[in-house]
Amino acid sequence: MRKDPFVFTSESVTEGHPDKVCDQVSDGVLDAVLAHDPMGRVACETFVTAGLIIVGGEITTKTYVDIPELVRGIIRDIGYTHSKYGFNHETCAILNAINRQSPDIAQGVDTGGAGDQGLMVGFACDENKELMPTPIQLAHLLTLRLAEVRKKGILPYLGPDGKSQVTVEYREGKPYRIDTVVVSSQHTSDILDKTGKKITNKAREEMIDKIALAVLPKELLDDKVKFFINPTGKFVVGGPQSDTGMTGRKIIVDTYGGWCPHGGGAFSGKDPTKVDRSAAYMARHIAKNIVAAKLAKEVTVQLAYAIGVAEPVSVLIDTHGSGSAPDAAISRAVIKNFDLTPKGIISYLKLRRPIFRKTASYGHFGRNENTFLWEKTNMAAALKKSCS
Repeated sequence: MRKDPFVFTSESVTEGHPDKVCDQVSDGVLDAVLAHDPMGRVACETFVTAGLIIVGGEITTKTYVDIPELVRGIIRDIGYTHSKYGFNHETCAILNAINRQSPDIAQGVDTGGAGDQGLMVGFACDENKELMPTPIQLAHLLTLRLAEVRKKGILPYLGPDGKSQVTVEYREGKPYRIDTVVVSSQHTSDILDKTGKKITNKAREEMIDKIALAVLPKELLDDKVKFFINPTGKFVVGGPQSDTGMTGRKIIVDTYGGWCPHGGGAFSGKDPTKVDRSAAYMARHIAKNIVAAKLAKEVTVQLAYAIGVAEPVSVLIDTHGSGSAPDAAISRAVIKNFDLTPKGIISYLKLRRPIFRKTASYGHFGRNENTFLWEKTNMAAALKKSCS
């Protein structure tokens, strides 16, 4: 663990960001399949641009999903309900380009093997009650607050698209203070100043007060913190009108904000036989229980698989020198206490439920959701006993 002073930055984006729109559509399709066909196979990708959404991928299922109706409902829920935001759930074009899954892949998965090769990473640390790196946790708080003040009408001029970024200064390996806060949000033109090139000072101060200061921990704020609010000046044109979006382009936002390596591919739109998703969830669960058991102050867990093979080809535990037990002993305890086959992970975390659309914005980890079983610390005592 680093003891010298350093700063670290992470970002988050709102549910209206074009990439996150795509993640939510892909996971919305997955949930729609799992709701009526828990054994359905889904690999769904989405692309969005001005006035158009394309939904593609490979799906094998016994149920039927009305893709256009589903997509319009998701876009409506996100908040693209008026042409003033440059995108409208009622008028956008939707193209369905979904095929069946390859039988060559299916023959390896049907027997319980992994849906693909790859390495998946989980992480946890003792910086906060969520056991997450502080920069990404704070960045998510900001984007969640952006959505809240928009939906509740507290700041009615905000649009669905938005981003945040937080830089945290560390000393002696612990968060010491927030150095920089960036908040960028789509907005209507009525908060522009007389030049028409930037938002008014009043709007800027409102966003600092109602968004940043409302959620950031006061003990990490001082009079030196720097706030950048819509630093280009204005953000009237946003969403798919200004930027294309694709499923899986915000994997660092989805995980740990760049604090640790990212393993396999993206999560959204993939059913749990794809270890890209299920094993990443299990790696987080293992890491969180190791820290909760006080076996380490921080830990990185890597699981690796071969396509069609059930057991992982490797299990790595790295406590970065913070462990109260040897890494090898913790690794043995993990292998003893967890079934790391795809079938075992799916059964243990109950991943055949339609729970995934909620994961598709504001991070897959560090959230207190009853359905996110990978965030539970129910195995801490067992791990500690195995290492004692």
